[in-house]
Amino acid sequence: MEVKSVSKNTGISARKMRAIVDLVRGKKVNDALTILKFTPSPHARIVAKVVKAAASDAEKVHSIALDNLKVVKIHADVATTLRRYRARSRGRASSIHRRSSHITVIVGEQEA
Repeated sequence: MEVKSVSKNTGISARKMRAIVDLVRGKKVNDALTILKFTPSPHARIVAKVVKAAASDAEKVHSIALDNLKVVKIHADVATTLRRYRARSRGRASSIHRRSSHITVIVGEQEA
């Protein structure tokens, strides 16, 4: 049984999130949460929150023990980009792209 949890429009670019997401792919949920807890990036808290949500859903709704859970799939996809403009010299404007991402976590039972 696989359980999915999604966090949308996180406000952090997908490129920055993929570095954190790659750390926990394929790990047991307890190990993944420990790795995220000690990762120096502040964005690791957001990924940990989504992993906890998926694990909690699997535990409560589907009655799967937390010790048997594994991060089967995890990925960060590109979300909408906010386009802003900043004034520059000589009456010009330059564009600023504020990128955001969606985080998807799928946890499942680990084979014995």
